[in-house]
Amino acid sequence: MTLEELSEQVAAGTIDTVLLALTDMQGRLQGKRLTASHFLEEVAEGGAEGCNYLLAVDVDMTPVDGYEMASWELGYGDFALRPDLATLRPVPWQEGTAMCLADLAWADGSDVLASPRQVLRAQLARLAERGWSTNASTELEFLVFRDTYEDAWRKCYRDLEPANLYNVDYSLLGTARVEPLIRRIRNAMRDTGLVVENSKGECNLGQHEINFRYADALRTADEHSIYKNAAKEIAAQEGMAISFMAKFNEREGSSCHIHFSLADDQGPLFPRERATFEPFLAGQLACLRELTLFLAPNVNSYKRYAEGSFAPTAVAWADDNRTCSLRVVGHGPALRFENRAGGSDLNPYLALSAIIAAGLHGVEQGLELEAPYQGNAYLAHDKPRLPSTLRDARELFASSAITRAAFGDEVVDHYAHAADVELAAFESVVTDWERFRGFERL
Repeated sequence: MTLEELSEQVAAGTIDTVLLALTDMQGRLQGKRLTASHFLEEVAEGGAEGCNYLLAVDVDMTPVDGYEMASWELGYGDFALRPDLATLRPVPWQEGTAMCLADLAWADGSDVLASPRQVLRAQLARLAERGWSTNASTELEFLVFRDTYEDAWRKCYRDLEPANLYNVDYSLLGTARVEPLIRRIRNAMRDTGLVVENSKGECNLGQHEINFRYADALRTADEHSIYKNAAKEIAAQEGMAISFMAKFNEREGSSCHIHFSLADDQGPLFPRERATFEPFLAGQLACLRELTLFLAPNVNSYKRYAEGSFAPTAVAWADDNRTCSLRVVGHGPALRFENRAGGSDLNPYLALSAIIAAGLHGVEQGLELEAPYQGNAYLAHDKPRLPSTLRDARELFASSAITRAAFGDEVVDHYAHAADVELAAFESVVTDWERFRGFERL
């Protein structure tokens, strides 16, 4: 939607509200509901303000100590929300509403470096210096429940009713049971400007995914965040709930597989330049452990890495082998690699930034690509393993010279502290598992 089209719809009375949104550390949309006339008259050009605590809180939106950019000592001031009018679009699942994403800046005009969108923009700028751009897509799995979000809360998330009671991976019969919801989400995403390709069932009970056409990395990350928020809102309107937890139960977790390739002014680069493709892929292998934090940012994320679950455990690559962390697929212009390490709880801006940073490290260092792994990579005990806990991933990320060279100390320290906050919250809680295990028998 152009600004002129928005103005016409506001004048016609079909749009009265504009959502001005930023993406926080979890990749969630935060922001304000503006009257459409105010957006047109002042905000579209002049921007708006938001409290800088939005990038210095935990998942519960509780202000926490230890962030340099925002604190009680600094008074929790504002940063500027600069509308990116290229993201302006209708919101068909809400009446009379449009949406615009924003970049974040300080009062002096400088970027808020730890903002996920700015982290990705910085990595894209590094690619642009070489004349390269990206093609990327994210395949995001989720669980559908027939409980409302409020009922799930009241049940303490126990005894929820999944939308399917058996494995519906590729099943047209099984997916038909939840098609009214999935179809509505597909069509709403189409109407808001996303290019929908397909939907399908997955392995866990009530597990599904909707897939979209590849785009440049920034657009892919933007649309990933919009879609994730929209899917929850639409499910709530239908009296259902969707979860993007990486590991809801002991069955299969929910992944976010990322397909990635490079392009230049002549088109797709990988099939034309093996001398670029191979070190770029070698960089993924070399850096994956140190960058796992940007693919698996929560305590729960690491429960997903289980043998025989289609989630990887070994740092290995192969052609079309789903047991590896990195899977090369496609032929000719479609040649690309798929990073399978990410869970559905990742922040897409940070995950794509990690992939770019790893690839550029491989190119800059001239890394050689090892031979593809043959066989079941779950049995590849000679290969490095993905970190098995958030604490391990946090230490690898924070102590890495590669991450600091790619992102800078401010960004690395910010997200290492976010991991510290998550760990401290988890370690202070007594779980149901501990009560069941120890109440009587210990």
